[in-house]
This record gives sequence, C-alpha cells and structure tokens, in this order.
Amino acid sequence: MSAIEELSRSLSRLPGVGPKSALRMAYHLIKTDPEFNRELGERIVSIQEKVRPCSVCGCFTEEDPCPFCSDQTRDRSLLCIVEQPQDVVKISSSGVYNGLFHVLGGAINPLEGIGPAQLSFDSLKKRVREGQFREIIIATNPTDEGDTTALYLKGLFADSPDLKLTRLASGLPIGGELEYADKLTLARSLRNRTSFQ
Repeated sequence: MSAIEELSRSLSRLPGVGPKSALRMAYHLIKTDPEFNRELGERIVSIQEKVRPCSVCGCFTEEDPCPFCSDQTRDRSLLCIVEQPQDVVKISSSGVYNGLFHVLGGAINPLEGIGPAQLSFDSLKKRVREGQFREIIIATNPTDEGDTTALYLKGLFADSPDLKLTRLASGLPIGGELEYADKLTLARSLRNRTSFQ
C-alpha cells in the first residue's frame, strides 16, 4: 500500500469523511506547505493531552472545572442533559439557554453494548441530589437510542416530585442529531420544550 493510500485510509476513519474526500485531502496535504502539515500533526498529537472531560459536567475542556461550570452568572437551577460534549457547544451557541449542563457520554444502546453503567448516570444522580435544580431539560437526540435514554432519565427522577422534567420540543428532525441542527431550530426547540412527566 502506498503512502497516499495509507494516509487516505486513515483520514477516511474520521466522521463524515468518505473515501473520495479522504483521497482529496491526502493529495492536498502533499501539495501544501510542509510547516502546515507539521503544525497539524502536532495539534492532532497534543489534543488528548490538552483537552479532557470536565470533572463536574463531562464537557471537553482545557481547564477544570470547565467555563460553563465555573461561570457563576449561569442559572444553577437549570440542568440540561445531553449525550455528547459537542451538544453543549451547540445548545450554548443558541443564545437561549443559560443554565448548567451534564454530558452522559452517549445514549443507551443495548445492541452496541452501551447500558446505563457505561454512561455518567451515577455522577448525574449525585449532582441532582446535592444541587438546587428545579428543572432538568432532557436534550437527548430524537433517535431510538435518545428516546430510550430519555425514558431511563424519566424513571431515574420519578421519585422527585419537586423536580420539573422537560424534553426539547419539536423542531428537531426525527433521527437527526443536535450537532447538525441550525441555531434557529435549536432555539425554538429549547423555548418550546414540553413536560416529560
């Protein structure tokens, strides 16, 4: 296998990159400035050393706790539960939500061997027990796995009558993911969230 094919194969393992795009990137990297390639390589190598999950919410951060958890101006009575760290960035960029976050690290998916034990439900229960939350917004993806996770969360807090559970309203496409939603659709979903009790 040639060096171009090896690089192309590696690039095609990235999400959203097919074989043709990977090959196009490989050829671009051959023609580009060697200093750019060196910097890109160094950034890729160092990313896991610099960025880690926040010890409080699980969002990716370079400082612990993350800027969301350490920001005292955020509404500490609201907690938005998401599947992945990139969902935090997407919801925050909508400009509508100013509460705290909790990243589960995925969704319940028995076919993939992902159950409640593989996700951050234990730390979530502890946070809710020790916090002063009045509302939990369930912002899992509108997929079968996201719905299963939402139902599990509903059961998890069933014995907390003073805690309001809501779920993002319609506007997000079924089978879609938060990461790809536009800001307007996401803002509308947050504003029109519905009760989930």
